[in-house]
Order: sequence, then C-alpha cells, then structure tokens
Amino acid sequence: MRAAVLHQPGEPLRIEDLELEDPRPGEVRVRVAAAGVCHSDYHYMTGDLPCRLPIVVGHEGSGTVEAVGEGVESVAPGDLVTMLWRPRCGRCRYCVIGQPVMCELGKVQASTNGLPDDGTTRLRLDGREVYHLMGVSSFAEQVVVSEKSVVLVPDGVPPRIAAIAGCAVVTGVGAVLNVVGECAGRALLVMGAGGVGLAAVMGARLAGADPIVVVDVDDAKLEKARQLGATQLVNGRETDVVEAVPEGVDWAIEAVGSAQTLQQCIACLRPGGTAIAVGLGRVGATFEVPINEIVQRQKRVVGSLYGSANPLVDLPRLFGLYLAGRLPLDELLGADYALEQVNDAYAALTQGAVGRAVLVP
Repeated sequence: MRAAVLHQPGEPLRIEDLELEDPRPGEVRVRVAAAGVCHSDYHYMTGDLPCRLPIVVGHEGSGTVEAVGEGVESVAPGDLVTMLWRPRCGRCRYCVIGQPVMCELGKVQASTNGLPDDGTTRLRLDGREVYHLMGVSSFAEQVVVSEKSVVLVPDGVPPRIAAIAGCAVVTGVGAVLNVVGECAGRALLVMGAGGVGLAAVMGARLAGADPIVVVDVDDAKLEKARQLGATQLVNGRETDVVEAVPEGVDWAIEAVGSAQTLQQCIACLRPGGTAIAVGLGRVGATFEVPINEIVQRQKRVVGSLYGSANPLVDLPRLFGLYLAGRLPLDELLGADYALEQVNDAYAALTQGAVGRAVLVP
C-alpha cells in the first residue's frame, strides 16, 4: 500500500509502496477514507518535534475497518471509525480518574513510534522498519492501529467530518466545553484561526460566549472565523491585540503555539481570567510572564491536550451535535488533496490556507 513517508526532517514527504502486516490481537486494519492536514505533523516534518525515522506521518483520520485481530470487540469489518492519536488503556491512574488523554500508553507511542500495546511497528519498506506517527499514520491508503485508538462513527457522519473530529474538532471544541465550561454571555478570545482555533470558535458559539474575539494575521482566516461565530476580529499584524480588547476577556484560548501569542493572551485577561494553551511549539520553547501580574490579578495559565477530552464520551457527543445541526462542521473544511499532493497541502497550509484541508487517499 502507498503512504507518505518522512525520511529526514526538512525534506519533502515521499510516496512509497510499503508492506503492511496483518493486525495482531487487539488491532484493526483500516482503509483510510480521509486524513486531516494538521500543523502538528509539520512540527515533525521540520524537526521541531523529534521522532524515529523513517515514519509515516498523519495523525488525524477516518476510514473503514477491513479486518480485526483476535479479541477485538468494539468494531467490526465495514464500520466507519475515527482514529485517535491518544489511546486509552482504561486501567492506568489517568484513565481511572477520567483523564484518558494522559493515558500511559501515550508515552509508549512517543518513545517507540510504534503501536501502543507493544511499541512495535507493522510497516516495512524493502524489509526495513518504518514507524507510526502517534499510533495512527493516516497519510496512507491503509493503516493498522490499536483497537484502543479507534471510535465508531455513527451513520450520517461523512468520512471527512469524522477525520477532522479526531483532532482539530475535539481539541478546539473540547477546550471550550471541557476547560472553559459555562461561559454564556462572557468574553472569550481565540488566538489563531487555523483548524483548531476555528473549532474553538465553533465551541464558543455553541456555549454562548459573548463577545467572541478572534485574533490572526490573515484576513481570510479572520473572515472564516466571522462566518463560524466570531463577533470581533483583530488582525494582530495591524492592531495591538491588548488595546483591541480594553475591557479584557475571561478566557483566552491560544491555538498558535508561540511565546508571543501566549503572552498576549495572558495580557488580555481580566482579573481572575484563564489562558488555555492548546497550540504546540518546538521542543524546549518557553515563554515569560510577569509574576506579579499572575499573583495580584489572580490570572491562571493552563494547558489542554486533545481538548482535555474523554474521546469515548466526547466524540459521540460531537457527532450528535453535528447530526442535529448544532455544530456545522462542514463549514470548517478546506480543500481536498490526493495522497500524492501531500506536500502541496502543507505548502498551502504554511502559506495561509483557510479551513481544515483533507487528504483523500
């Protein structure tokens, strides 16, 4: 089967013909129907985040189950599934206390770039091992993933929507529903109008936040944010962000992953406000914040990985909202690309493409 392989950071992805092993016990083989083009993959492609090489990239995807290994019970051949880059074992401390995105299996994936159950790979290129990015590797025609890394998709949800729900939507909407919580009639700012930031805007509209302030440096992205529910747009290249919100905001969601924008989010907070960092930066990146501003104005800075979600609960909830017309995720979609156009998709992403682009293998 064909897949997009990263051989060295900074080099274009190569479309290679790989050997894919059959699923082992507790695993499933999925024919990929759609895979979201996420900036997090780009961090690995540039070397900002480390991984074992060569590796098949892509961590946001959906597809149809073609085969299951021994013991698999939650899905069957023919089912449409969303793939998760944060598996859950159901037994570790974090799973038990309701924080499955912190499951210890995540460390297995990160340290081995294999599948979460045993850290090994099912991919080969001319007999050489090829690794799995985040246990998914969705930039491929087919994948083998752990049963712990899939969620069943209900009838009526298209594959493209199922794909972006597995990362951008659950991260952005989840940051609002799971971290912000009740915010009807209260001010919320979203920094960055990429796929995750736009999903956060949709979550803020769903939750009734008002005003919803969106900051970006691209007017086309800001216009998309307006269409999705933003009530105030700020071009951060042309306007001082802090001056643009003189009364401050109760929450600021940072979806860029840079020190400067996170500092701006904190500066925009009202006393008692909370900045929520969801954007990833390069390894070792840090930011500074005045200590007295945190203490005297009782501001908080918290992180949110994967929308602080419980995917087995939250993804069905998001699919239900989509089917009910309350979360119009079709409006979040950007351009479609063939697998062979993956490098074009990332060129467009880095040059300001609007919405969440999707590869269709």
